[in-house]
Amino acid sequence: MKKLFLCLIFSQLGFAQTPAGYYNSANGLSGAQLKTALSNIITSGHQDKGYNGLWTAYKTTDIDKNYENDGSILDIYSERPTSTDPYKFTPGSNQCGTYSTEGNCYNREHIVPQSLFNEASPMKNDIHFIRATDGKVNGMRSNYPFGKVGSASFTSLNGSKVGSSSSSGFSGTVFEPIDEFKGDIARMVFYFVTRYQTKLSTFSTGNMIGTSAFPGLQTWELNVLLAWHNQDPVSQAEITRNNASYTFQGNRNPFIDNPSYVNQIWGGQAPTTDTQAPTTVTNLTVSGKTTNTVSLSWNAATDNVGVTSYDVYMNGSLKTNINSTSTTVTGLNPSTTYSFYVKAKDAAGNTSANSSTVSATTNAGTTNPNPTDCVNETFETIPSASSSSYSTKTWTSNGITWTATDSRTDQTISNKAITVRDGSLKSSSSANGIGSLTVTTQLKFSGSNGTFNVQVNGVTVGTVPYSTTATTTTINSINISGNVVVTLVNNSSSNRVAIDNLSWTCNSTSARLVQTTNSVSERKELQIYPNPISNQEIFVKGDTENIKKAEIYNLQGKIMQTINNPFKNGNSIKIRSLLQGAYILKLDESSLKFVVK
Repeated sequence: MKKLFLCLIFSQLGFAQTPAGYYNSANGLSGAQLKTALSNIITSGHQDKGYNGLWTAYKTTDIDKNYENDGSILDIYSERPTSTDPYKFTPGSNQCGTYSTEGNCYNREHIVPQSLFNEASPMKNDIHFIRATDGKVNGMRSNYPFGKVGSASFTSLNGSKVGSSSSSGFSGTVFEPIDEFKGDIARMVFYFVTRYQTKLSTFSTGNMIGTSAFPGLQTWELNVLLAWHNQDPVSQAEITRNNASYTFQGNRNPFIDNPSYVNQIWGGQAPTTDTQAPTTVTNLTVSGKTTNTVSLSWNAATDNVGVTSYDVYMNGSLKTNINSTSTTVTGLNPSTTYSFYVKAKDAAGNTSANSSTVSATTNAGTTNPNPTDCVNETFETIPSASSSSYSTKTWTSNGITWTATDSRTDQTISNKAITVRDGSLKSSSSANGIGSLTVTTQLKFSGSNGTFNVQVNGVTVGTVPYSTTATTTTINSINISGNVVVTLVNNSSSNRVAIDNLSWTCNSTSARLVQTTNSVSERKELQIYPNPISNQEIFVKGDTENIKKAEIYNLQGKIMQTINNPFKNGNSIKIRSLLQGAYILKLDESSLKFVVK
């Protein structure tokens, strides 16, 4: 179906079912003022019908009345405008559900990913930018911004593509719909950044939306969408959907009703091209390290428009790109030296000069006899790590807050350690109990051999010896369930004893969950793929249709997220932001181990 020669007709039809006077308050305005006026108009009357309400809406809003006109779902990710569609979806009957290939089912595609606004309402439920699309293609689109694909890694049966960006100003992965629906995509995004402009500063950008009400989009993305809007005018299918959406939800997409609003607000092109690079990152520091990780932090760079992300280089090669001023590089080898530097980037793709280079040597490996440790404290993040004065030190590591009284931080065993004189080392409350405890101790300076008392919830459960030789001790069979507070008490008023590599195993149901994961994960009926996962989405192969609840645990047994009816929309689970590392996915009575990369 060709749109170009119908442009003038449809631009007139666009007002046919718009209520009289609906846009009166926007008359005579332009730029940011027009955008704000439209935002007020389309916010008024908006009725949030809930997430499940979208399934009902699609029976009137997303029906094919303009291509095959056969009553099937109009799916912009599978529709072939000039030939036979590769598959059809029956409204209501083919809702996801489990999918593994194209054509299995349709689900709810947020054109602006819901992860950017933390799945909050009313954004999560807004019919104007949430389309009924094939589950598989929706999954492949993931949370990528829209742009021109240079080299495709995936192409759908109608020609939609995922791949590396060839759009100016962005070099990451993008999603490109077919030409027939590029304008549709643009006008849905324009609606979103207008309707929710007052909330943009609280959303994540996703290399897509902006953080201010105007212009509301990243410069490179705005350039892409303006071009798509102009090359693909409003179609009758969009007008029909806009009218049906108004009936369902009570507000309209002004950029379908009056396409000229786009150029009146954004001027037909993005703001003046940004050619100024951000300032150089300063104060790059190694903030911590373990046997296989190095943590880095730095001062934020500045830019004439705004810094959007940082490239972190290891040994001269790009390691990761993040949008914060700290990161932990994982997957390293013990006792190995690595060098790092950082570059700042802005939305136009301008890159700063290299920061200064810092080097870090990972800690030497130690054998962990208890792979199901609930707590594993290496003291790498203790404050004032070179302080020789005795005082109370407090820090938080891996969810546990530690308090060391009458302590100093300048003595070492394997690397950093906490040295206690006439005091104690005490943890905050930790769930999942304690099985056995292991710790390394060493007497520093003068004094005599002695012991620490180990207390759990204020009750002594054993002792740990110390001498001038670094000694690792394990207290077995403590076996206390529930919440525990662990304290190591120095019984001497003068002996100064360093403590390092303190850990304890779980003693709870969640510990048994972790311990049995390896065998359970080999069950053939359920499998996570790919593993490690990416883009905060878990795909599961097997019989998932009847699974009622999914739970995600970290390896300390702490529950991170619960999802009821997790596969009602497909064979994947969208999860909240999890840090890099290993986790357990419990599906009813089955447990699978996965890694977030």
